[in-house]
Amino acid sequence: MFRKDNILWPDGQSPSDAHCDEDKRLAILAAHGTKGLVDDPELQEIVDLVARICDAPIAMVTMVEKEQQSFLSRTGLEARDTPRSNSFCAHAMLGGDPMVIHDTLEDRRFADNPLVAGPPHIRFYAGHPLISTEGAPLGALCIIDTVPRDHGLSPLQREALSVLAKSVMRRISQQRLSESAQRALDVRESYLQRMIDSVPGIAWSADEDGNFDHVNAQWEELTGLPKPRVAADWRTAIHPEDWQATSGEFLASLHSGEPFEYEWRLKLADGGYRWMLSRAVRAAVGPDRKRWFGTVIDVDRQHRLSDTRDLLANELSHRIKNIFAVVSGLVAIRSRGKPEVAEFAAELNQVIRDLNTAHNYVRPDHGPTANTLSGLLADLLAPYGTPGEERFSISGPGIAIGPRAATPLALIFHELATNSAKYGALSCPEGTVTVAVEDDCSDTGNICVTWRENARSCGLPGESDREGFGSRLLRMAVEGQLGGTFERTYSDDGLDVRIGFPRSAVDS
Repeated sequence: MFRKDNILWPDGQSPSDAHCDEDKRLAILAAHGTKGLVDDPELQEIVDLVARICDAPIAMVTMVEKEQQSFLSRTGLEARDTPRSNSFCAHAMLGGDPMVIHDTLEDRRFADNPLVAGPPHIRFYAGHPLISTEGAPLGALCIIDTVPRDHGLSPLQREALSVLAKSVMRRISQQRLSESAQRALDVRESYLQRMIDSVPGIAWSADEDGNFDHVNAQWEELTGLPKPRVAADWRTAIHPEDWQATSGEFLASLHSGEPFEYEWRLKLADGGYRWMLSRAVRAAVGPDRKRWFGTVIDVDRQHRLSDTRDLLANELSHRIKNIFAVVSGLVAIRSRGKPEVAEFAAELNQVIRDLNTAHNYVRPDHGPTANTLSGLLADLLAPYGTPGEERFSISGPGIAIGPRAATPLALIFHELATNSAKYGALSCPEGTVTVAVEDDCSDTGNICVTWRENARSCGLPGESDREGFGSRLLRMAVEGQLGGTFERTYSDDGLDVRIGFPRSAVDS
């Protein structure tokens, strides 16, 4: 690619021998794209000016091609080209300084030239070479008179011819830069188009109002439909049950400018449907201009796998609930008619019911029975309480939690409670658990929960005996699902666990 380091060849220096090779010279001439400069207004102004300064009836900017000499701009002449064999400029372009012929009839090179013997009857010629930045001769800026000039050009006229020749080369070089930049842009656009068309999904762009101006080839390959131009055109490709919600969410994003993300079913060319994840963002492409860029990615396999897992989890949860019911029923049957164990049976059934309540938090799509973190903790710890004894306490603000956050939170604290009942403070009568909830802890805007077990008199096993799958599960839930932190500290008094997570993790 041509680069604009120095677009002018040094004054008074003849063309480079290496670039006077005709094939190389013609290649460089073609790279300038001079065909696009024929009758260029800027060049015409230069030609008109040099003609007036030099008091010449004819002036031209010429490009010497393989078989002919073309005029990019001219004054005083109707013809647009001449055969190269008759060209004066083909000689002038090979020098470093202007070529001045006072009387063509007295110059053996040109005395018999058809342009001297016939129209336009050249008797005086002055041409300044036009040389590319590499040193390739391209043509000349010339003036012509029909009468000889013994005095040639005045110093001012000679200077004007030189200065204006530089202006011509700047204009021609600008054209070359433009042509080179356009070719590079075309190549990049071609590469980008091929890349976008080859991605394994639908990619699109639209203006700020949602008018689609580009949709890649995957759209037609998947749907067999014409490319959409407006949002309504997508209706035939989206499952009827999904259209209203999907289009509503997209229009809301167009209005608010917020990113769009939604799952819906795409109708394929064969009539089948596949689940797709559609995302779009609005981005600035200029000082006062924004555009939408989006993708539609196939998530059918993941979606169906998730459905299968949810079905399995629900089935497993249902069976666990049945076990609770069976155990509760067995307790009731075995204690019937035995007043001496009636109180114990009632307490045991209450514990089973509390466990059943806690289990609701980890069942997918069933939702919690409390909508605050403190309420969730109270429900989860209820099965481990002892009537008349304060085995645990919960303090702190009632921080609201969303449905999505309830499951990982329930898994975390259910695991802590279970471990405590097996190995920790809740495994012995003297042990206690305190839970403190903090809002905006440590000036980070995070929520922190401290789980403290007091089990000094319980004679519990050492730290190494308590690490295992449960610890990994806790860390995965805290760090992976909530994006938080998890710290566990053992002491002679028992165990301290500190959990921190961003507020945004529990809002949804």
